[in-house]
Amino acid sequence: MAPVFSVLFAIFLATQAQAAGAIENPIIAAAQQAETELNARVGLAIHDTGSGNSWQYNADERFPMTSTFKVLACGALLARQDVGDEDLSRQVPISQSDLVTYSPVTETWVGQDISLAALCDATLRTSDNTAANKVLEALGGPDAVTTFLRSMGDEVTQLDRWETELNEATPGDLRDTTTPAAMVSSLHELLLGELLSPAAQATLTQWLEGNEVGGPLLRAGIPDDWRIGDRTGAGGHGSRSVVAILWPPSQAPLLAAIYLTQSDASMEQRNAAIAAIGTALAETVSSMR
Repeated sequence: MAPVFSVLFAIFLATQAQAAGAIENPIIAAAQQAETELNARVGLAIHDTGSGNSWQYNADERFPMTSTFKVLACGALLARQDVGDEDLSRQVPISQSDLVTYSPVTETWVGQDISLAALCDATLRTSDNTAANKVLEALGGPDAVTTFLRSMGDEVTQLDRWETELNEATPGDLRDTTTPAAMVSSLHELLLGELLSPAAQATLTQWLEGNEVGGPLLRAGIPDDWRIGDRTGAGGHGSRSVVAILWPPSQAPLLAAIYLTQSDASMEQRNAAIAAIGTALAETVSSMR
């Protein structure tokens, strides 16, 4: 699948200059406003699979992934199941020593054996950090996610550490980073490409649509009649992020990756800035269709 990834990634990079210069575009304007008002570094990549339109802002700059890596990890696990190297019904034990900060689901599972499918559900539905670590453990560690990404053509994204250290988001640290363009291309491979079986894609999409903690971000900015599956993230140095697949009514889906970092703004302010980008996206798409 590497050639497909490379072509899509090249399209993103080729159109970045055009999008960055389109000051009148509401999406780019919203990103610039977030940078200014929050004194932050902001990057985004959005691809409309129906029209072929793309919008980017700092799309080839690296940003901390924070919890957005979780969609990649569960995608990797599904890919292994597709080829018979894993079974998501396999159960693994949860012990007290496994628990890390923010584990609202797995803290209720201590002493039990839990399926990998349930762990991915908890990872993507609530961003449970212990569940994510158990998924990484099943894969063979963070490096296994990077290896999986390289195998499908993503030469940019890298996962180096476990939860919760991967959320440090120290400026200039390349560990546990991606670019918006690379993330959108990887989302395309996982959710809309031919890498995963239709059943695996449906499962991954269902997990993303079930996200219970993304309400204040993109979900707050788009119309109620849009479908969305997303995974949010937060980390040090004011990092906030969301990756998503969105379906306007009766239209082909859009893929989005929005990253914000190096800001002293409150969580509420960062959420509102991303929601404003979502509103600008909805207005832009609606005006073009």
